[in-house]
Formats: sequence, C-alpha cells, structure tokens
Amino acid sequence: MQVAFGDKVVVENGSVFIIAEISANHGQCLEKAIALIKAAKECGADAVKFQAYTPDIMTIDCNRKYFQVEHPQWGGQRLYELYKKAYTPWEWFGELKRIADDLGIIFLCTAFDKTAVDMLEGLDICAHKISSFELVDLPLIAYAAKTGKGLIISTGMGDISEIQDAVDTAHRSGAEDIILLKCVSSYPAKTEEMNLRTIQDMKEQFNCPVGLSDHSLGIGASVCAVALGADVIEKHFTLSRQDNTPDSFFSIEPAELKSLVENIRVAEKAIGSVHYGITAEEERNMVFRRSLFVVEDIKAGQKFSEDNVRSIRPGYGLAPKFIDEVIGKTASCDIDKGTPFSWELVWHCYERNSQFLTENV
Repeated sequence: MQVAFGDKVVVENGSVFIIAEISANHGQCLEKAIALIKAAKECGADAVKFQAYTPDIMTIDCNRKYFQVEHPQWGGQRLYELYKKAYTPWEWFGELKRIADDLGIIFLCTAFDKTAVDMLEGLDICAHKISSFELVDLPLIAYAAKTGKGLIISTGMGDISEIQDAVDTAHRSGAEDIILLKCVSSYPAKTEEMNLRTIQDMKEQFNCPVGLSDHSLGIGASVCAVALGADVIEKHFTLSRQDNTPDSFFSIEPAELKSLVENIRVAEKAIGSVHYGITAEEERNMVFRRSLFVVEDIKAGQKFSEDNVRSIRPGYGLAPKFIDEVIGKTASCDIDKGTPFSWELVWHCYERNSQFLTENV
C-alpha cells in the first residue's frame, strides 16, 4: 500500500515514515524552532510537525473549576494559561515551512480549527494532521478533507465506532489518502497501555496505513510498533529534556531520535518477507550442517554400527535422517576413517547400482 501527499511518497511497502513532533518544544523561541527542524533533519527524520492553534481556539479564558489543569507536569494552572505558553506564533509558520522545504524535510502541522486549516492551506501544506482529542470533531475533519489533501488522524481514546465515523467523514468529504495513528493520549503514556497489536487490527478494520503516535518514554515502543506493522512513527522531539517547555518531559533528544531512526531502518530490513529455506548468505554455510561420516576404518563386509558411522559436521555425507537405514548394513569396500557416507558404500546398494548400470549399457 502506497500513500503520497502531493509529490511526496510518505508510505510504501517496507518503508516507515518518521515524524519528529516539535509541538511546544520551541519554548516560543523562533531560533529554537529552527534549530529543532535542522536537528530533526540531521537525525534522519522524514518530517517535522508543529501545531496550529491559539489559546482562544482551544478554550476560553475562564477561572471556573472546569478549566483548571490537573496533571503532574501541567497542573496548577488554567487551560488557557497552558496553551498560551505552548502555542506556536502563527507569523512563524511561513518561515518554518520555507526552512523545512529548503532542508528537504516534510513540514506537517496539526490544525485545531477551520482558521488553522485555512492558514495552512495558504502555505500549500501537503497534508493535514488531526489530533486524538479532535477525533470526534467531525466538522473539522470534514473541513480539512475538503481541501483534497491527505489526512493523518490520531486515534487516542477512540473506540472503533468513533474511528469509523472519522474515516467515513474524511472519505465522504474528499480525502482519498488517510493514515491512522494508534495513540495513547496520556503524557507520558504507560508502556503497558500501548497495546501495539491493535495496529495490525486497525489496518484490517479500516483498510488504510496505520502508524503510532508514541507518547511513551524512550524509543522501545516505536521500534516494536514497526515490527508489528506500523507504517508511520510520530515521536515528540526536543533539543533537551532540561528545557522548561510544556512537552519536553516526555520528548526524546537528538541522540535518541538518531537512534530511533537507525533502529527503525534496521527493523525494516530485518522484517523482510515470508521466506523458508536457504538464503544467499546461508548457502556458503550449508557445508557446516551435520551429515553421516565414517568415523573408524572399516573393512569390506564389516557391519555399519553407531560406533563407526556418526552424524557430525561438516555436511558432505548423507543426511542424518538415513542413519537407521545405514546401521546394520554391510560395507561394500574398505573405507577410511573420515569418509563422507554415501549409498555406494553399502553392499546391497552397490549391487543394485551395478545391476542398473549393466542393464542399461
């Protein structure tokens, strides 16, 4: 299955699309945002992703209890205050996309309302991302799909019917290429809640490429997801977890992103295809298989036994499975120790072969 966003092929058999999610890790510093794009490119990521919202798009400036954040890292403030610290200034987006284009890394962005979609369309973005929390915002999905661009939809918290509604809405509204991302929408996500086997089931249920938006700590879950069929990996990325940004505490640093990319590329090669039997590299080692050898000097007419015929390496003799047919038979000639066993060494086989040759002269 292949998916292209415009002229950019992002999913094809055997190749995983790796997204470095910058999110709020720029700390509202343009120079840091640019440095993150450059670092993601150097680490081998295929794309960088930002988020397009303002505090007023996400919530309202209200002190009521409903708007208080309860979270080990984000708690003690109102939603409006959190988003005010985390959002990306919209005047940056044109420059950020230009820099990404110049570097040859795909620029992606999550749109959180119609105005964000419109702004990103003005940048000629190649696809639109829908976050897990907006999975149920079907009007937003329809609006993004009507652009005709591909959609990447995270599915955290979504049950099958909610995901199906989102996919159906996207298709009805004009989106042809849809990628779903398995996701656990907690920060950080617990490893035991990842349920990565769901990736293959999602592929079968929704007939589209499926990846992982990974909020867990480290890179292990992402590499495992690739082995289980993930087509896309999205991982939050920061220059340093010591940076005081809203998402840095569950993000990976450059050395980890580089390791993630390298391990995914190794996994791609190792997964391969269904194959039984010898490989090209194994052929030279076939000789080190076990086979039957004469392990003591034997005189003509002597019986073969477990003492004088054994299964050993290398593999120049008969296959070990014939040992029971050999034991008790009679040697057709004198045989030196270290001779690979063959049927010609057995008396009745020698006679049978001689008779065959005589009759067919």
